[in-house]
Amino acid sequence: MCPVVRPASSAYHRRMTRTDAPDRPRIAALIVAAGRGTRAGGGLPKQWRPVAGRSVAQWTLDAFDRHPSVDLIALVVGEDTPADLIPSTHATGLRVVTGGATRAASVMAGLMAVDGAADLVLIHDVARPGVPAPVIDAVIAALATHQGAAPALPVTDALWRGEGLVEGTVPRDGLWRAQTPQGFHLPAILAAHRAFAGEPADDVEVARAHGMDVAIVPGHEDNLKITAPGDFARAEQILERRGMDIRTGNGFDVHRFGPGDHVMLCGVAVPHARGLQGHSDADVGLHTLTDAIYGALAEGDIGTHFPPSDPQWKGAESHIFLTHAVEMAAARGFTITHADLTLICERPKIGPHAGAMRARLAELLRIEIGRVSVKATTTEQLGFTGREEGIAAMATVTLVKA
Repeated sequence: MCPVVRPASSAYHRRMTRTDAPDRPRIAALIVAAGRGTRAGGGLPKQWRPVAGRSVAQWTLDAFDRHPSVDLIALVVGEDTPADLIPSTHATGLRVVTGGATRAASVMAGLMAVDGAADLVLIHDVARPGVPAPVIDAVIAALATHQGAAPALPVTDALWRGEGLVEGTVPRDGLWRAQTPQGFHLPAILAAHRAFAGEPADDVEVARAHGMDVAIVPGHEDNLKITAPGDFARAEQILERRGMDIRTGNGFDVHRFGPGDHVMLCGVAVPHARGLQGHSDADVGLHTLTDAIYGALAEGDIGTHFPPSDPQWKGAESHIFLTHAVEMAAARGFTITHADLTLICERPKIGPHAGAMRARLAELLRIEIGRVSVKATTTEQLGFTGREEGIAAMATVTLVKA
């Protein structure tokens, strides 16, 4: 059986900068999402249904996309899955694979799709969107000393056997509730699946049948598997309390006046008796917003990414810098929700051009114009701006990762 790998809905970004150890194992997450999920009701298979503002599958992919050790995600879907339902990733490579008629066949397709691209694989049920990062951490850590590892919770309730009437009890000592991701050394679990006959309960069964040792690591109650209709409400509570990552960044920049007949401000050419001086086009508005975004991401400043000592940026249009910062934020999973810019100068007058500036900034920031503020003030003829020696700017931006 050869897996069909379809183009992903986002570009492939290999996470080579995620670790300082170049010889660390490459890790793939294999998300099994080819099932019908009919027991959960709702028409659509459960993995494509919304919960807490996103599809179940998107929540699940996000958990691995933002994990610093995961390099690649393989999403195994049904042959008839519409392309517009397939979620995206921001920082991790995504391979979309067509699955088989059974879960085992789908896992096999996913394993074949990542064979050679990873050393370790984390096999996870798409219907577990609340998997916490510490659970993923524990599985990965255990693979340093074991061929396999899987999270589980100890059984604490009394166990009965019976049909309508209690016919007996089952000792719960040593019993565990299995969860995913179940992690393995990729060549070993691929060989185990090739050798296994039948439909296993999970991948741990396949591994053990092949003689692999599988460590038990702590699971988590939030790692709920959505199975029945009522599970959606519980999953929504779990996901909503995770909260949002909200970042605020500030920027400040100054450029002096020099020869010229206009200044570039927020991507708009404003007529003036002098121009602004700088290594690039000296757009103090765009520079300030760019630094504010880098600041929110804790990624330095413009000079970090575009050194003024590099001649290729001589005279460059500053929208290049802002676009880089915007794309970096998107790659980290952040949405820019608001930008507030203040230009500090006596002249030129900003008011007549503020509307055009807001429109250009909205375009560059990829947000609606109602979330962009451009205003101006003077220093009452005090200081270098008051003496009309240059223009200063300050900005605040808000980034949100849901």
